[in-house]
Amino acid sequence: MPSQAYNSLKIGEAKTHLSALLADVEAGDALVICRGPTSVAHVTRVAGEDEHAALSATLRRERAKQKAVTTAEILSWRHEGHAR
Repeated sequence: MPSQAYNSLKIGEAKTHLSALLADVEAGDALVICRGPTSVAHVTRVAGEDEHAALSATLRRERAKQKAVTTAEILSWRHEGHAR
């Protein structure tokens, strides 16, 4: 488990501690880099090919459990919530 979660830090801090921050990101922490009070970057670990394959398989299994959607249903959703 990562030792510390970095919710957000300023650019100067990120530059100074980049190696340590990247090690934490590799371990699963997320990092938000800010310029003053404004968030400018969200840094997360790049998922490996095996993780993509597992996620894809899970999504396919879950989608197979759902009933088929008709064209009429899709068209009715297009304007759902719009004032008529």
